[in-house]
Amino acid sequence: MSKRFKGKVVIITGASSGVGAAAAKLFAAEDATVALAARSADKLHEVVADIDKHHGRAQSFPTDVADPDACARLLESVAEAFGGIDILVNNAGANSRGTVESQPAAGLAHIIQVNLLAPIVLTRLVLPYLRKRGGGAIVNVASIAGQTPMPHEATYGASKAGLRSFGFALADELEGSGITVSAVSPGPIDTPFIMDEIDDVPGYVFANPMSTAEEVAALVLDSAADGTLERTIPVMTGYMAQLGSAVPALRKLLLPILERQGQAAKEKYRLSLIHI
Repeated sequence: MSKRFKGKVVIITGASSGVGAAAAKLFAAEDATVALAARSADKLHEVVADIDKHHGRAQSFPTDVADPDACARLLESVAEAFGGIDILVNNAGANSRGTVESQPAAGLAHIIQVNLLAPIVLTRLVLPYLRKRGGGAIVNVASIAGQTPMPHEATYGASKAGLRSFGFALADELEGSGITVSAVSPGPIDTPFIMDEIDDVPGYVFANPMSTAEEVAALVLDSAADGTLERTIPVMTGYMAQLGSAVPALRKLLLPILERQGQAAKEKYRLSLIHI
């Protein structure tokens, strides 16, 4: 296996499960030292134990990224523990599906806090640490939902669109600094983020191929290594999303078709969960 990250210190938020946990294991397998951050201390310890079992180096840092002070403490603690920071992966995410009118205001604010404000705060705070190392990488886990507006995902999509825009602008600001900023924009992923809330997920989501956490995590590592501005998975779904955003009439035309197709796939996924 490649050792692209030998000697590098990586912070991953939302690392207790899904893409975050998968990315932590892949980074550790490439000889990185991995700092895992999430709210659940118990789940973080499980991921760390699994990495330790395979002779990787990892440590858990229970953190609520919605708290800016906690974000500052996270970076300070990691730098103190490992001597510096080389890579930040903003992966923590939150969502509450349904129409905007049906959601409590506090819930909508929480989505923006976790998905957009927290990455902005962490990114701002990590820049001095990266400069001390002579460069580094920031990878934001965005979403295809941030590439085109979709009903019942309005606030989530807005947070991911904002994260993409922030990252793209920052990449221009940091050009020539040795610090890269990338976005990984996945479609639906077979993780609890979707599957545990399958009844609330709009049908059109399931009209797209489902990626695995490991597939998305691999793109996170590739982006940290080469600084590519954005990677999208599935690629064709990304093309369709961007086309739909550019031509709103086409998006409205296709949405009912995708909803019908997706509902059939959704029922198959639901039945598979019942039989597990």
